[in-house]
Amino acid sequence: MNFEELKQKMDEAHYIYDDTLATVLYVALSLGRPLLIEGAAGVGKTEVAKVMAYALDRELVRMQCYEGLDESKAIYEWNYQKQLLSIQVNMGFEDKDALTKSLFSDEYLLERPLLKSIRSEQPVVLLIDEIDKADEEFEAFLLELLSDMQVSIPEVGTIKAQSIPLVVLTSNRARPLSEALRRRCAYLYIEYPDMEKELAILRAKLPHVDDRLAFQVALAVQKLRSAESILKKPSIAETLDWAAALDALGIRELTPDALRQTAGFVLKNNEDIASLDDGLLEPEEHTCGHDHSCGGHCHG
Repeated sequence: MNFEELKQKMDEAHYIYDDTLATVLYVALSLGRPLLIEGAAGVGKTEVAKVMAYALDRELVRMQCYEGLDESKAIYEWNYQKQLLSIQVNMGFEDKDALTKSLFSDEYLLERPLLKSIRSEQPVVLLIDEIDKADEEFEAFLLELLSDMQVSIPEVGTIKAQSIPLVVLTSNRARPLSEALRRRCAYLYIEYPDMEKELAILRAKLPHVDDRLAFQVALAVQKLRSAESILKKPSIAETLDWAAALDALGIRELTPDALRQTAGFVLKNNEDIASLDDGLLEPEEHTCGHDHSCGGHCHG
């Protein structure tokens, strides 16, 4: 897949991107390099992996990270119940070494996301989501996969990749990541979208929503994110949820009453909802000299 074909596929998925993001994705894919994406929660980091899975027509293998994540949940685990059953059935088996060896064969191996991704006959997109939530020790497990596309299992040995996955790691920067991990990855930082991009996302994902309402929602979300009183900044997904909720109610104008009625779709804690100010919905001045109904798209 060349660069233009990749962009065409992302366009088909109605994914809004800039040249920097598209270039980083293409080079990481071409070189077989893992990609580390950082940014605030809700900026669309996980969506990148989903879009790439669509663009490349690959399975998306997702591993959600959390504190205490270990090899048994990330790489592999032995099917102990099946092993015990086999031992009971073969109690009279004379060759004990052969029996022991058979217990650690493929038949008893349970694949977890990392192992599954490299043993797949067809390349996959491996999403290692919120790596910053996992313990620092877990990063050590990843280094072998990220650098050599292989994993080591004590009872089996080294398992090399049958196919090279596109590895996407995301981080909300809850803790610093090791330099060893960063060195093995291409890097991309995603900001919250500006007004123009937010509006483009709304139009791409919810084309049936009234254009004026989409503009008002995008503008309101921009103001919410910039307000110091709002603790949990709205994500892109919440922008879409809010616009969809307003549209479902038949609302075509984002009035203070409409905002209060639907605030739970864009703000997700009581403190933020309580801090809402009607000033959020005051129209911006436009240099075009027209009123707000122009949607901000006047050119003089």
